[in-house]
Amino acid sequence: MPDNVTDDAPDSTDSARHTWVASLISTVVTLPLAFFALVYSMLSPMTCDSCSEADADRFDASFGPAWTVSCCGLLLALVILVASWVFTRRRPPTAIGLAVAAPATVFFTWVAFMTLINWP
Repeated sequence: MPDNVTDDAPDSTDSARHTWVASLISTVVTLPLAFFALVYSMLSPMTCDSCSEADADRFDASFGPAWTVSCCGLLLALVILVASWVFTRRRPPTAIGLAVAAPATVFFTWVAFMTLINWP
């Protein structure tokens, strides 16, 4: 039996050292995704430029709450992304979970925005 049996076992600090990769990938995915979601949310009122008065009123009434949900959701995604970087060294499994949750939050925020709008 070899003397270095414990060297073959994976080290728990080794996985903690590489947790930053999940946060980096999440950052590379989340920030552009959030940018495009924000631009889409900002430009969506242009769809109702040629609407009738009644359609425009319905769209405007639904756009206010949808815009609030969009801004709050994107801010939440940014907070989750920063938290994934903070927990990279302290709690690696939590950091990986937060890194996965950040782009998912952007996606679900965009879906919520799309469903709250009363499109013409």
